[in-house]
Amino acid sequence: MFHATRLDRRSVLKGVAGATLVLPVLDAMGDEVAAQTPRRFCALYTANGMSLPRAEHGIDEWSWFPRAEENGRFVFGKSTEPLSPFREKLSFLGGLYHENGTKADPHICSDMWLTGAPLHNPKPGTFNTVALDQVVALHTKQFCRQPSLVLSIDAGTGFLSRTGTISYNLEGKPIPAENNPRRVFDRLFRGDAASLESRRSNLRRRIKLVDAVAENARSLNRRLGRSDRDRVDQYLTSLNEVESRLIASEKWSDIPIKEQDYSHLDLDVTSEDDPHDYYRNMFDLIALAFDADITRSVAFMLNREDGMGISDTFPLKLGLSRTHHNLSHAEDKDGQLEFAKYDRFLSEQLAYFFGRLEEFKDREGSVLDNSIVLYGSGASTTHYPKNIPTLIAGGTNMGLRHGQYWRDGDTQMSNVFLSILHSMKIEEPSFADSTGVLSDSIFSRV
Repeated sequence: MFHATRLDRRSVLKGVAGATLVLPVLDAMGDEVAAQTPRRFCALYTANGMSLPRAEHGIDEWSWFPRAEENGRFVFGKSTEPLSPFREKLSFLGGLYHENGTKADPHICSDMWLTGAPLHNPKPGTFNTVALDQVVALHTKQFCRQPSLVLSIDAGTGFLSRTGTISYNLEGKPIPAENNPRRVFDRLFRGDAASLESRRSNLRRRIKLVDAVAENARSLNRRLGRSDRDRVDQYLTSLNEVESRLIASEKWSDIPIKEQDYSHLDLDVTSEDDPHDYYRNMFDLIALAFDADITRSVAFMLNREDGMGISDTFPLKLGLSRTHHNLSHAEDKDGQLEFAKYDRFLSEQLAYFFGRLEEFKDREGSVLDNSIVLYGSGASTTHYPKNIPTLIAGGTNMGLRHGQYWRDGDTQMSNVFLSILHSMKIEEPSFADSTGVLSDSIFSRV
């Protein structure tokens, strides 16, 4: 007689040499496990800091960080005012810094924003360590079609100190970002109309092709000089990322994607077009991916450091008089006011994104309630590596307590990251140079 087996939700498959693989959610684990609401993470990065006007200019109300209180509650500045409808679902965090950010070239702040690196130099030639979004992906990839989604205003990885991605893999190598809405859509949603067998066959063919190319690249790598090996290593990292996505796609090929309305998307918009349209289409794609549980880990680089890339001209397209990087160095009143107005533009896009996440509903609460959105920059105005501008939204169903402007002197950013992991039920003992989770903070109920 057959007896149903009840599995623990942490069940693993054991292999040789003690290797283990965490099982995906199975019916045998019980309805209470299979029906668990997803916990998601999204990191949004903007370069060059935020506007924190000088007191002598008399425009304190345009500060990105709140500078006023009413009835014991912070008052949104004009540059963040568009976020006010979400007061009870977001908080500002002040006084944050990366210890290594104070010792490094200020232009590498985007490289270490999600990693806190370099902690040390464990291997010759290495610089970085794993990014927060990839730790999340490691723990959530068995539940969704794509381990993670890495986006940027400019595709690829950029280069050291002028990075084009904020995501780094377990070996600390940059993960190439995508910036084309149509390619992002095709990767996430395309293919449902094709037959299952045809899709499986195509996936297997592509996996074999990636394997063959990777093997040839490794063979070539052994005959190259150091600088060329670095380039090939980056290429292999890209191939590994593609292969992991393909394998995940094959696993889910029999399961239909949730039916959604894509009619509002403009997949032909590019980063060279209207900034409003571009950002909103990219945010729509993230919201749809979260709603369909295609991925639970997203990193999106909205701007690049030091005037690099197309986004540096966005202020000009919005009618402002200077480029983004130029405005970040402005010391005059007019320049600092324009910098703040660009911050307001970004706040408007963020408010749109929060609204979309609020519209989509989970079994309990909205997608926003079950997602932690981290928004910020790697340095303050003029690349100062202390008091990193940071906002966290969502996660009210994950123990976060919002409506605060939290600060407790100088605080390590890695402690915030560890707190985020714990709120997602990822019980890592540490992250980068963390010393513990935050206490008496927005994470107090974690």
